[in-house]
Amino acid sequence: MRDYSIDFLKVTEEAAIAAYPWIGSGEKLAADQAATNAMREHLNRIDFDGKIVIGEGELDEAPMLYINEEVGSGQGDQLDIAVDPIEGTTPTVNAEPNAFAVIAAAPRGTMLHAPDIYMEKMVVGPQAAGNIDIDAPLADNLQAIAKAEGKRVQDLQIAVQKRDRHHKIIEIAREYGAKVQLFNDGDITYAIATCLDNHTIDLFVGTGGAPEGVVAAVAVKCLGGDMQARLLPQTDEEIKRCKKMGILSPKKALRHEDLIDAKQCVFSATGITENILLQAIKVNANQMCTTHSLLLNSDQHKVHYITSDHLKKTTNDPLKEEIIL
Repeated sequence: MRDYSIDFLKVTEEAAIAAYPWIGSGEKLAADQAATNAMREHLNRIDFDGKIVIGEGELDEAPMLYINEEVGSGQGDQLDIAVDPIEGTTPTVNAEPNAFAVIAAAPRGTMLHAPDIYMEKMVVGPQAAGNIDIDAPLADNLQAIAKAEGKRVQDLQIAVQKRDRHHKIIEIAREYGAKVQLFNDGDITYAIATCLDNHTIDLFVGTGGAPEGVVAAVAVKCLGGDMQARLLPQTDEEIKRCKKMGILSPKKALRHEDLIDAKQCVFSATGITENILLQAIKVNANQMCTTHSLLLNSDQHKVHYITSDHLKKTTNDPLKEEIIL
């Protein structure tokens, strides 16, 4: 697998730029369509044989990038692709934080094909990797993480999405003295933050979308962290969907290698509105657009924050990029 980092960076940048005019518009479908069209167009310019395994629907729901859609030129490496042209469509059209464009990629057959249902998730950074167990009580996990990181449980910072379904998690974490950081949207970014030294989050835990879980698993893999999960089908129909996608035991615990079983993988995210990892798109008086992206490659063992100034398309000037390592 060749290095597709810059190719996929361009894809998320262009999707985010396409979404920019729709910030604060209230037009969810129009925003999603604009970002999707841009993402599809730029994916199809890349020389690779890609298949969407995490997308936004089925074939008859086009123009969304649908599951099993083929992208790329059809020549080159065969890759599984997970996409969300706008992760956070509602925050985008309401001009709220936590919206970004994202893509993850790995060799064909290595990424979990997850339906759009709920997933229980648990993520830690490199220091605590190998010390979590989604089948164990939360209290046991807190103690194991604290021991691995050389901390007291009372010093742990736990990120939990602010939802009624997480009441018990919050209650247990606080009962044992851990500090709970609640957030409204963007569980991918909070999962990634567990792996970054410039953030203080020790554990991300809770229930959210399965597609977002697989995308997060790729980023966490690139950063040397650890993730476990469990699909939570609510109906017989959701169980059938899991089995149709090759998940024969939908409710079993999923280890990190069940989510992403590849040594080589790539992750790119570009901010639309501001979040804990990325700055919002900015446009100056001359209509020059500045994007801020997070680029990860499992081969490089680096975290790339990339600020790109996109000059007017009426010029032939090259893209000016500043890569901050």
